[in-house]
Amino acid sequence: MNANREDAGTIAFVSGANKGIGYEIARGLGAQPGTTVLIGARDEQRGRAAADTLAAEGVTARWVRLDVTDSGSAEAAAKWIDEEYGQLDILVNNAGIAISRDAPSATSPEVMRRTYETNVFGVVSLTNAMLPLLRRAPAGRVVNISSGLGSVALASDPQGPWWETNLLSYNSSKAALNMITVSYAKELRETAIKVNAADPGYCGTDLNQHQGVRTPAQGAAIALRLATLPGDGPTGGFFNDDGPVPW
Repeated sequence: MNANREDAGTIAFVSGANKGIGYEIARGLGAQPGTTVLIGARDEQRGRAAADTLAAEGVTARWVRLDVTDSGSAEAAAKWIDEEYGQLDILVNNAGIAISRDAPSATSPEVMRRTYETNVFGVVSLTNAMLPLLRRAPAGRVVNISSGLGSVALASDPQGPWWETNLLSYNSSKAALNMITVSYAKELRETAIKVNAADPGYCGTDLNQHQGVRTPAQGAAIALRLATLPGDGPTGGFFNDDGPVPW
């Protein structure tokens, strides 16, 4: 048995954690006593650099290779976590892309496929790979990083904040992610696992060329809250800093 399995404490895995909101989520989770944060990233150099930076701050962090568009990569990551720790307490599905601002009628099927490979199919692939490990945890938590742009209610409201932001591929992928969140929460409702979606707000990250008005650390706050919910906390919900977000 790997020595890391003995009294491992809380094990958290964050996809796309080498930068932006994912990095701040990893930092916040790692700041909690007894928590080991696993940095899921495709690029080894960037993943190791993020883990090393967090380690210099006193966080127990390790890089794990992950490409969410490759189911084999997700399964390999799960196998590694199993061998090292035997369980997973927190999964944050943070990795996401936004590759087009074209009007819906100018959005190609290829752009849709690429977006969904990461934002939708990647979440399903990673969650399915990690669920056996989450089931072994005393109280597993899954947080899906969504967006207010995925709210059908807000998108269809001419007076709402996102009426003008009509991004077919990205917005619809986050709406799909919200339904994925509800679906897993329903399946796991008789377990101790809670599954929720987080809206971090409009944060300045590489995703939007740093045009957002909130910092990644501010965006990470709601994910950190949902990742550490008590036993009587909600499941199958969509939340931002102010509370529930309309579907």
